[in-house]
Parts: sequence; C-alpha cells; structure tokens
Amino acid sequence: MQAAFGLLLGRLTGRDDVVFGGTVSGRPPELPGVERMVGLFINTLPVRVRLDPAETVGDLLRRLRDEQAELLPHHHVGLAEIRRGPLFDALLVMENYPVDSRTAIGDLDLTSADVADATHYPITLLVVPGDVLRFRLQYRPDVFTEAEAAVLLDRFLGLLAELVAEPDTAVGRLSSAGLSSGGRELVPHHWNDTAADVPRTTLAALFEAQVARTPDATALVFEGDELSYAAFNARANRLARLLVAEHGVGAERVVALMLPRSPDLLVAMYAVIKAGAAYLPVDPGLPAARIASMLDDSRPVLVIDAGWLAGVDTSGYAESDPGVPLVPESPAYVIYTSGSTGRPKGVVVTHGAIVNRLLWAQSEYRLGPADRILQKTPAGFDVSVWEFFWPLQTGATLVVARPDGHRDPSYLAGLIDSERITALHFVPSMLAAFLEAVPSPGSPDLRFLICSGEALPPALADEAAARLGVPVHNLYGPTEAAVDVTFWEHRPGTETSSVPIGHPVWNTRLHVLDSWLRPVPVGVEGELYLAGAQLARGYLGRAGLTAERFVACPFDGSGGRMYRTGDV
Repeated sequence: MQAAFGLLLGRLTGRDDVVFGGTVSGRPPELPGVERMVGLFINTLPVRVRLDPAETVGDLLRRLRDEQAELLPHHHVGLAEIRRGPLFDALLVMENYPVDSRTAIGDLDLTSADVADATHYPITLLVVPGDVLRFRLQYRPDVFTEAEAAVLLDRFLGLLAELVAEPDTAVGRLSSAGLSSGGRELVPHHWNDTAADVPRTTLAALFEAQVARTPDATALVFEGDELSYAAFNARANRLARLLVAEHGVGAERVVALMLPRSPDLLVAMYAVIKAGAAYLPVDPGLPAARIASMLDDSRPVLVIDAGWLAGVDTSGYAESDPGVPLVPESPAYVIYTSGSTGRPKGVVVTHGAIVNRLLWAQSEYRLGPADRILQKTPAGFDVSVWEFFWPLQTGATLVVARPDGHRDPSYLAGLIDSERITALHFVPSMLAAFLEAVPSPGSPDLRFLICSGEALPPALADEAAARLGVPVHNLYGPTEAAVDVTFWEHRPGTETSSVPIGHPVWNTRLHVLDSWLRPVPVGVEGELYLAGAQLARGYLGRAGLTAERFVACPFDGSGGRMYRTGDV
C-alpha cells in the first residue's frame, strides 16, 4: 500500500522522493498487556518513499519494508513533536483491527468505496481489510473536485494491481500511476497531431519567389525612404556574389553582422543567406568583451560592420539571384543566448526549421500586400527573425524602426500610426511600459498583436486588447526551436494566472514529462520537452552540451530528438 501510494504521489508531483503520513497502532508488543488496554494509541508518522526507475517492483517493496523496519523504534515520537513542521500533506491509513480469516491475499480483490471529502489533508486514503480490500479516498474540495479524486483512486487501484501482478517489472515501466490507457494515446500522440505538408525550401527561395511576384511593391521603409522588392533583391544579390567570390562565404560558414538596425543590415543579412552561409547578429552596442567572446567562439569567416560596408564595391557584380545551392538542412542563422544561465551559447538554426515556423505563421495570420509590419526587435533576439523574413515572403512592407527606436514608446506610437502598421510584436514587459507611456497607442490599420518572450499576465493582455482594439496572440518558444513553437489567442476576461502558451504549431510536438521521461497526467507539473521540425541543429561547437539538451525522443519511433527546455 505504501509503495503504491508513494508511486501515485510521485507521478502527481513529478518527484522521485516523496513523503506522506502513515498511521501506526501505537501498541508496542514489548509493553506487556498493552493490547488489553482501553485507549487511543494511534500515532501518525512520516513515510518516505524513494523511487528508482531501474529498480524492480520486488526490490522496491523489499527496500521499503526494510526501511520501515528500521524505523520501528521511533514509532512513539509524539505527534506534536512530529508536526512542528509540515512534513507531509497526504495521509495513508491502514486499518489494523482483526480481519476476516477468509481474506485471500493470493487472489487479490480490490473494491473502491465511496469517495468522501472530510479531511484536513488534501487527500487521505483509508484502506479497510475484510473479505475484500476496501478503499475510501477523502479529499479537500478546495484542492480536488470529486471527479479528480475518483481518478486518483482509480489510478491507485491500477497501480496496486500492477505491483501484485508484475513484481519483476522495473518501477519506471509501470503505467497506471500516470496516464489511463486512453490518456497514453491522447497526451503524447493525439494532442501532438500537428503534421502538415511543408515544401522543402529555404529562406532565400521563398523571398526570391515573392520578388518575382511583386517586383515593384515596396519591400522596406526606413526613415521616410523606400526600397522596392526588385531593388532590395538586386542589392542583396550583388553583395552575395561578392561574398562568395572574394571571401569564401558558403555552406556551413558563419558571417557576423555587426550593424545597427537599418536597410544595410537587411541587405547584408539577405546576402549572407543567398551566399549559402548563416548570419550571426552582433549588436555593436554590446560590451567589447562580449563581442570578442562571441566572435572567438563562432569563428566567422567574415565580420561585416559599417566600416567594411563603406569600403566595399559591388558594382561589378550581377544583380540576378546567385543560385547558390541550398537545402533545408543548411544553417540559416546563429543566435547567441543571453548567458543568464551560464556561458552564452550559439544556437544553430536551419532553413527547414525556420521555414516551418514562417509558413505556419502565414497560414495562421495571412499577411498580404496590404500589410505593413514593424521591425523593432534587436537582431540578436530570435523574434527578430520572423520580423526580418516573414513579411518579405508575402508581399508585405517591412517598416524598419531607427536604431534604439524600440526603447522609445512615443517614437514607436508615432511610427505605428504614421506608417499604418498592421501587425507588431511586444515582449510583455515592454508592452506594459508602452501602454503606460503612450495615451493613444493604436493605429486604425492594426490587425493583431503578438506577444512572446515572457509570461503574459491576463490583465495586461486585456488592457492591450481593449486599448489597441485588436486580438492579442501569445506565442512561446526558446531560441533552440526556431522562434515559436506554440500559439494561443487570448480571450479577454479569462481568469488564469497567466495567458496559456497554447497549442503546438505545425510539425511540432510538446511533451510534459517527469524525471524519468514519462508523460505526466493532465494537470500535473512536469518539464516541457519539444520535438519536431523546428528544433535547432544544436549549439555551435559544443557537441557535449548539444547531446545533453537535445535528447532522444522515445515517442515517435524514428530516432528523433527532443529539446529539454527547463521550463515547468
């Protein structure tokens, strides 16, 4: 009973070391005559169950029995002393009055009693012996609903049956403590049924196809100047040809872009992509030591900064597409993490990964020639990737904010209004500052707002939806998975602690797992793992760390990988 209850609590909490309360009779055999004394001798003591997924059921039971036997001399520690601290919040009561002699232990029969709700613990399980074992699960209604309590009792009984039937099974392979038979199909598979046909293409090919469709449309707007699709493409093509011919830029190479936000940055970015290499954004405003560390770690074949661009002459190169062979598996960009949890790491993302994200977004949000998208996210953050590339695959216009303009709410509000912005992005903390600083932040042309990068408070989402007059969409994703992997449209007035991150995007699977890489039941905390088309290749030059964070996926049977996010 203790092993089954410990396993159940372990799955419900995502832990492999749990403590619950257990009752003891309080009538020690070494005190003569105590069995004949009238009085309540019951004591409540903590029971610790440590779970090892590789240990067999039989070994777990034997170890637990031995550990409990070692604690027999301590069964009489006073209840008041035990409860000086909150050692446990669940209780298992094994009734130990004489049982019917006909009980057949070898032919286990389990019957669940009514679920009751009178206990000061969140859950209390009472086990009553007799001709059959009877169980009563008491629960606090402010913690569990009756339906949830019934499910817990059902899972406990399933576990108990497994323990009896399969003593040689490894603890980690027991199933009943987690998902029901239906849940084992629903959670890892049905909820992850996100398959979608995505063409095998690249960022360069998608942009060049759009140039062919709308060569005269406005591609870029910056500080009042405009650049058509054809003109922008021609500039990028000439630079790409120079990079290939004079600097050895090509597949599996990295080119660092140390440029402020400007059309020059975009031309260089697209030129690097067209040349077959991956671009690495380096903010010129970063501390010199951080820049040196990134460049030393990434070893780019070339660093393009304002001085380099000023001295280069591309006039002798053709304006046509260079036609450098590219495949979806080729790296498209490298973005370094902030380093807030250790040494900064360069994340290598392929064309196929980011193309999946962008084509999903186009299917969901439908940008078109009438749309005008604000590019304000610094290039060193992965949100900037969709701002740089998505609009120019759809015929939309990309309005580029001036350097450091993203820090000025009044400037942004004016730009959103004057340039008739139809879609924009904010990190929640910046959105709050923007709404606080600007009395009238909207644009009559705005269609939707995307938030990502932090948990989105519902009150902030409500305020943004009301003041901007548009739907608010919450997206989530780490740098290691091509910008965003989940999406959710906020419903104003929803009472939750934070806006949900939502559903997986195309060809993306989400797994909430315990420490043994098993799916946790619905409503139970676990660590979020990501799988599917958008996973990064890994960390640049750090094979060991890549293997540690990108682990084998046990659910798809194809030898694929999962990324361990660290998010609960």
